[in-house]
Formats: sequence, C-alpha cells, structure tokens
Amino acid sequence: MSNDMIGHRLTRFLKVFAKDNSGGVTIEFVMVMPFLFWAFMASYVYFDGYRQSATNLKAAFTISDLISRETNAINDEYIDSMHNLLELMTRATSQTELRISVLRWDEEDDRYYVSWSEARNMEDTWTDDNVDKIEAKLPIMSDQDRLILVETGNTFVPLYNVGMENKKLSNFVYTRPRFAPQVIWES
Repeated sequence: MSNDMIGHRLTRFLKVFAKDNSGGVTIEFVMVMPFLFWAFMASYVYFDGYRQSATNLKAAFTISDLISRETNAINDEYIDSMHNLLELMTRATSQTELRISVLRWDEEDDRYYVSWSEARNMEDTWTDDNVDKIEAKLPIMSDQDRLILVETGNTFVPLYNVGMENKKLSNFVYTRPRFAPQVIWES
C-alpha cells in the first residue's frame, strides 16, 4: 500500500467518524459525570459546614442563656456539664472548646474586670490583665454592670476532599444575667 492510499483511507475514516453520532450521549456522559459528581459532593460538604457553624452558634446561645438564668453559684461540675452539653448539641467530630467568663464594666477606671473565667480545652482563661484583648468585641455597658461571655469552638473537617481545608469555627456570645445581678463562682 502506498502512502497516498493510506492517507486517503485515513481521511475517509476520519470524515465518517466525524459524521457518526452513535454513542455521543455515552461519551458526553463520561466527560460530564466527574464534574457533576464533584459538584454534588462539594454542595454536600459546604452545606454540612454551614450546618455545623449554625449548630455551634445555637449551642453557644443555649449555654449563655442557661447561665444567665442561674441563681445558684457556678462550679467546676457545672462548667463540665455545659461542656458536655456543647458536645451533645454540636455532635462535632473534632474536639470542642468552651470558655465561660463573667465580666464587669467599671466606668471610673474605664475598663472591664473579670469576675471569673473558666475554660475547657482552651489555652487560657480571661484575667484582668488580658481582657483588654477582646475589649473591642464587647458591648457598651453601664457602670458596674455584668455580662456572661461564652466562647465556643471546634474544627470543621470536611467529609470529602473537594478542595476545602479544615475550618476553625468559633463563636463569641454575651448575655446579661437575668434573675440575679451577677452569676457567682463557687469558691
């Protein structure tokens, strides 16, 4: 066979192949399916991340509300039970963090003071020396008024690898005591 004849057959084959549309749907399906599968998994992962974030926030508000209604003194056992509640409400797959503090505003000194602060799985508690780090996040208060600050956190770990990194979820919620002028730490 000459090169001319091979070229002619190849050209004719390519023309017939280009006009043939049998199997087109299958080829399109094979080309598009990976993208559709990835889009479905990514939607699930992002929705799950927003769900976890909203659940963490609801748990922080619940804990803050429970403590704001407390008329008895708070102790380590109470804080442990609030941490257990956080874990139950969030059903998080990573370690949960909780810090509960009671802060007081002093108008004369123009600053916040820490009445007490307790943490579970967080590095530090707030003290009079370091509370100024969060002063910009705190509300304007009346002299000698108190607030309950609840901080929660955990890490969202995506179920599938769709290009989303692990995300640190943290919440910063404050509430005024409701039935008593202050929430007391049992010493």
